[in-house]
Amino acid sequence: MRRHLIAMFSAIWLVACGSGDADLSRFDDETVGEPPALPSSGAKLVFVGSSTVSPFSTTVAEQFGAATRFRTPIVETTGTGGGFKLFCEGIGPATPSVSNASRPIKATEMAVCVENGVTEIVEVPIGFDGIVLANATDAPTFSLTKSQIFQGLAARLPDENGNMVENPNERWSEIASSLPDLEIKVFGPPPTSGTRDAFMEIAMELGAEEYVEEKGLEGELAETVEKAGTLLRSDGAWIDAGENDASIIQTLIKNKGALGVLGFSFLEQNADRVKAATVNGINPTFEAIASGEYKVSRSMYIYVKKANIGLVPGLVEFVDEFTSDGTWGPTGYLVEKGLIPLPEARRAEVREKALALETMDSKG
Repeated sequence: MRRHLIAMFSAIWLVACGSGDADLSRFDDETVGEPPALPSSGAKLVFVGSSTVSPFSTTVAEQFGAATRFRTPIVETTGTGGGFKLFCEGIGPATPSVSNASRPIKATEMAVCVENGVTEIVEVPIGFDGIVLANATDAPTFSLTKSQIFQGLAARLPDENGNMVENPNERWSEIASSLPDLEIKVFGPPPTSGTRDAFMEIAMELGAEEYVEEKGLEGELAETVEKAGTLLRSDGAWIDAGENDASIIQTLIKNKGALGVLGFSFLEQNADRVKAATVNGINPTFEAIASGEYKVSRSMYIYVKKANIGLVPGLVEFVDEFTSDGTWGPTGYLVEKGLIPLPEARRAEVREKALALETMDSKG
């Protein structure tokens, strides 16, 4: 597959087949002339942020390093929130140039960026990912609703008199007889994770709304119950399991009765070891997430520090590689890693804005 990189070379040919191997034989004087001189600073392109987005950025980084004369970028997993904290510390080659994120940057995080002089940021949506509740393949199968997820994991629920009390549910079967008779134990990402943020918003908070509708709650009680969707249990039913989804996979294999919250891409890569629960009757599949039928899904992003262009070699060229159809399109090599592509028109729009280095509003 051929890719034309926009700034540093007049004609570079890449091969991005399923194996990911690149044909470097074309990097000769006859094809591209003398190689361009890289800045003498020795600065490396550094990514930080989401553990969900990290595998995609790492794959592109390896391809980019193998097929161009730029150094292979460094990708560090810090969680979305931790990534923005590092990204926003300042500008220059000693700071991360890109932040991986499994949610949009918050206004408070943008304010920190601006305070530290990081005022020009290019937001690049790269595709979709589903959030799944998974367990070991040889464990009981779960079919959950968002309301049941809320009832299992909310810190407080209303009792029969409408008073908010500590969540009394100890086993899933206490919520619905159709659910397995297992202790409620869910391993998930910590508060710094974008996956955690997305799970709270689209599973817990919407689950609270679903519960309110099911129970016919109204007025002040309805509002109170909906707010309860913002707070997880702290009695051992929910367990923070670190930033890395891969570690949650290992935990689920050892704890057959437990569920884990992780990204769809990790489910795909570990389909021989874990399986997903259906949510509101929909199985999280590539097609269901891409179509929007599976509702527990979110967009993923990379954020590019425009001020580092010219200070860190290969930054613009990397953005070009990432947004090439052979990378993030329906037949691109990231699909094999579990990326669910943006629609064609949206990809074209995002790529055009990214290569034009169109920055977002500094107010977030």
